[in-house]
Amino acid sequence: MKAHYQIVIIGAGTAGIMTAAQLLKKEKSLDIVIIDPAEMHYYQPAWTLVGAGTYDFDKTKKTIRELIPHQAEWIQDSVTEFFPEEAKIKTQQGQVISYNYLIVSPGLVNDLSLIEGLEEAVKKGVVCSNYIDPKYTWECLKNFKGGNAVFTQPTTPIKCGGAPQKIMYLAADYFRRNGLDKKSNVVFATPSTVIFGVKRIADTLMKVIHRYNVHFKPFYAPVKIDADKKIVYFKSVATDDNNCIVKEGNVLGEKQQGDSLIEMPFDLLHLAPPQTAPKFVKESVLVNEAGWLDVDINSLRHKKYPNIFGIGDVAALPTAKTGAAIRKQAPVVVDNILKLLKGKAADNKSYQGYSSCPLVTGYGKMVLAEFNYKNEFTPDPKLKMMLISDSSKEHWRLWLLKKYMLPYLYWHKMMKGEDV
Repeated sequence: MKAHYQIVIIGAGTAGIMTAAQLLKKEKSLDIVIIDPAEMHYYQPAWTLVGAGTYDFDKTKKTIRELIPHQAEWIQDSVTEFFPEEAKIKTQQGQVISYNYLIVSPGLVNDLSLIEGLEEAVKKGVVCSNYIDPKYTWECLKNFKGGNAVFTQPTTPIKCGGAPQKIMYLAADYFRRNGLDKKSNVVFATPSTVIFGVKRIADTLMKVIHRYNVHFKPFYAPVKIDADKKIVYFKSVATDDNNCIVKEGNVLGEKQQGDSLIEMPFDLLHLAPPQTAPKFVKESVLVNEAGWLDVDINSLRHKKYPNIFGIGDVAALPTAKTGAAIRKQAPVVVDNILKLLKGKAADNKSYQGYSSCPLVTGYGKMVLAEFNYKNEFTPDPKLKMMLISDSSKEHWRLWLLKKYMLPYLYWHKMMKGEDV
């Protein structure tokens, strides 16, 4: 283990490995180290399908050792402190490492403490979450006999903002296929004002919601879970002029406490946990007021420290936190660092917020939402090669893309630094 590296990358997730692979593909002689304490790397986009019983969990994981480019070094340790003025970081094992350039890409972490009772509910098996254990989600779906099936998400940014509704659509489809739909109330409760931020996609998803008779509850922010009574509490986050709660005949058994607290009983509860930047990042001088890595949204370069770049879920970017976003971010970071190494200006500011959300709407159906910072629908022209003329509509070929093509491209192309 050396005390200095040309490029230090924190995190062996999608962002860290993809960026390292792309750098080394362009310049094999680069001196790169990746620091990450984990043993395994997971292809988490497939966990939606695992939670619906249509994908093998074991196929979503590989060891970090087999994924890290052989030219790069791997230190299996955790970073605990940043010293950006000195261009150094410190690890849990006490190693101080200096760098010419630092890439911060440790992803994000679940913080169950941000919703009262959530940690206890997860431990008791009362709440399931594809973000925590997708195999248990599938067990919960199979054991569901009817009643309120509630799907919700927190007020924090989360990894793949569409994921909480994907499993809801799959569950609704599963209930229908197994004769449970007449005995079930499927609920999607979200703090958001709309089902999706891109209108063209939202129009399609609202049709899907009506098809499954989903109780759509905007302005619902989960704040507490009573694991013993199986009640979830929501705070209405609607503005004063839109502070209404539609009870729909109160088939859900909702009760209102005061002006803004709503309690809802559940028989199945799937929740995307609140998520934050890792503690060592959140408590550092590198973050903005919201606790995310403070980088320029187009160049991914840190706003204060010019030899630091941020990429992936930890970055303070006003777009969805997805692997697809990283696919467009990595080339920008790679280009800027290579320019700096050659004494040139890091003038690549071409990242325009591209992200993508493969919205599975049922078994064998999917919509592909591709968009930018302006929430403009930006479909990939290459989809026409799959005979898909409009990816804002449900299509069975998009399901094949999600289940078969994307995992292959991820493991065999993206993780190896190839352009996809």
